[in-house]
Amino acid sequence: MKALISLKQVSLKLGHVQALSDVSLDIHAGEQVALIGANGSGKSTLLRVLNGLHPVAQGELQLATCRQAMLFQRPHMLRTSSWNNVALGLWLDRSLGLRWQQAKARALEALSVVGLSGVKLQNAATLSGGQQQRLALARAWAKEPELLFLDEPTASLDPPAKREIEALVQEMIAPNDKPTPMTLIFASHNLGQVKRWASRVIYIEQGRILADLPTADFFNSACLKQHSHQAFLFLQGETS
Repeated sequence: MKALISLKQVSLKLGHVQALSDVSLDIHAGEQVALIGANGSGKSTLLRVLNGLHPVAQGELQLATCRQAMLFQRPHMLRTSSWNNVALGLWLDRSLGLRWQQAKARALEALSVVGLSGVKLQNAATLSGGQQQRLALARAWAKEPELLFLDEPTASLDPPAKREIEALVQEMIAPNDKPTPMTLIFASHNLGQVKRWASRVIYIEQGRILADLPTADFFNSACLKQHSHQAFLFLQGETS
């Protein structure tokens, strides 16, 4: 099966920092892939490379044509209504081919899905952190992405907001009537979240992939220790 995303010997410098070193991996349609590692390990950089936000100067990136969306830890909100924040993104995406009224109707549906219909006319910049992340999810849901990128989407939220966002993401990635489920690639420090969402875990340290395993194997201490001692030590430290 051809990979949805393929990286071959990709290295990347950001200023004087070697952010990624000789990274190769394939991600196939329908996988839910977690990128984990310590702060500064390179997981967010890798996420942005996979999404095409960081151009690849050394190595090769192949990305199949598909609808994609990305959520950041702190989403950017336009200083206009919540409704317009979703509708404008749809209308300006020429690949969707929506007229303005169609975009507004689709946006209203998306706001309903994430429970924000009641603040549709409120300036999005005045929403709480949890509401802004739900609005960002509405923007993603409205595009019906085949590929969803998440960069620490719940890290800055309080526990109730985290639970709300997790439930919405879980619903988005759940199997449905489509022949292939949504592909999810996300960076996270939350190991419980990784266990709940991921089918595969990639551990990164100093810009290198040191473990790439099915989730059950990654959280099996004996299996992980045999595969990557560094990843085993990281996991022991995170769970102690």
